[in-house]
Amino acid sequence: MPQPTLMNLKVLLPFRIFAEKTGVSRIVAETRDGSFGLLPRRLDCVAALAPGILTYENEAEGEVYVAVDEGVLVKTGLDVFVSVRNAIGGTDLAQLHEAVEREFVNVNEREQNVRSVMAKMESSFIRRLAEFHHE
Repeated sequence: MPQPTLMNLKVLLPFRIFAEKTGVSRIVAETRDGSFGLLPRRLDCVAALAPGILTYENEAEGEVYVAVDEGVLVKTGLDVFVSVRNAIGGTDLAQLHEAVEREFVNVNEREQNVRSVMAKMESSFIRRLAEFHHE
């Protein structure tokens, strides 16, 4: 009987490898448009990930949940790479959902506020520089 085709999953953080798994039979990830699943024979793809729960399943561990921040997923052949800013592993799905809300979504809101303040400061600086130049 032929051996089933399985995927290799690597979850990458900016400065380290969070997880490296083999024998993965399925992966479910979240994008801004909703969840989507990956099976080994799916065509290669790239997806922008939203903060949420990444689910994968392999024979050794069963179904595993990982809370991930926004990032990117790339499937090429049987290799799936997930590159995110932050990830939290765990077994309690409710706690992971809380972690996503607390850690990732709130951080993104703070970053947007900082970007807004920086944009206002930059436009003010440019306006003053233009006024100075016209004097």
